[in-house]
Amino acid sequence: MDKFLYKKSADITVLSASFADFKYKKHSHKEYAMGVTLRGIQQYNLNGSLQLSYQNGVMLFNPEQPHDGMAHDETGLDYVMLYIDPTLFLEITERKDIVRFTSPIVYNYRLEQQILSLSNAILREKDGALCSELLLSLADSFTQTDLCISYKKENAIIIKAKDMIHYNLENVLRLDDISTELGMSKFQFIRLFKANTGISPYQYFLNCKVELAKRLIEKNRDVYSAVAECGFVDLAHLNKHFKSIYGITAFEYKSQLN
Repeated sequence: MDKFLYKKSADITVLSASFADFKYKKHSHKEYAMGVTLRGIQQYNLNGSLQLSYQNGVMLFNPEQPHDGMAHDETGLDYVMLYIDPTLFLEITERKDIVRFTSPIVYNYRLEQQILSLSNAILREKDGALCSELLLSLADSFTQTDLCISYKKENAIIIKAKDMIHYNLENVLRLDDISTELGMSKFQFIRLFKANTGISPYQYFLNCKVELAKRLIEKNRDVYSAVAECGFVDLAHLNKHFKSIYGITAFEYKSQLN
């Protein structure tokens, strides 16, 4: 039976997942994501390349890095994943600008155990002070190794396009308006956006709508208001996209909140 368990503490979300047939739709997260494959083989496409994370593999995803995901074979897989807010991660690592993980998958026992320790502490609802100490230890692993590199700032046109998309999440995506504002044709914009982000403007738009709905559910504990505020046609429309990214429906996610 597929299982997706979410727990959140401060700006960190933990996912404990187990599944065989489920497949994640191509999506991205605004957070840094790092996790450990506990059983089976995790298969996903990242930056145009097929990735395979075997047991004990540490998976590292940069913010807004598009990927999908599935079990490599019928035996399925178990894994845990941490999602850490970029602002918090940069504060802990004492970096001013965005940094990127150098490798998508590493086999590092110390890093693996630190991710598992923090994940287990949050899943078991341990004291916040303990979680903070475990998070600091985890972040120190990135400052003391070559797992992170500095990264150049994002293309100014793409930043402006993302801002315009975020500003109108409750409405229909209007590519003509955005491309006109940016001084290019609609098709030039689509090509430029996908080349810079790895995802189409429409996919990015849907992902942002679902992520906003998730934040509103966390804040208000009201799924139906999230449907309305994010411009989904109905609950089924939200659930279709919510489940393709998070593995569970919006109501199931709400039921897991503290």
